[in-house]
Amino acid sequence: MNRSLLSLRAALVLLLGVLVGVGAGVLTVLSHRSGPAESVIVGTAACAGAVAFFNGVIDER
Repeated sequence: MNRSLLSLRAALVLLLGVLVGVGAGVLTVLSHRSGPAESVIVGTAACAGAVAFFNGVIDER
C-alpha cells in the first residue's frame, strides 16, 4: 500500500506559499528597516495569504 500523505495539488499550494513567505521575509530583512522578528511575522502573513490565493487559483481535477 503506497499512498501519499499529500496530494500533488496540496503539495504545490503549500510549496508556493512557503516560497512566497520566505521571499517576503528575506526582502523585509534586506530593507534594513526591521529586525528578524518583524520579518518572521511578515513572512508568515505572506505565506498564509499566498496559500489562500493559490488554493483558489489552482484548479482541482
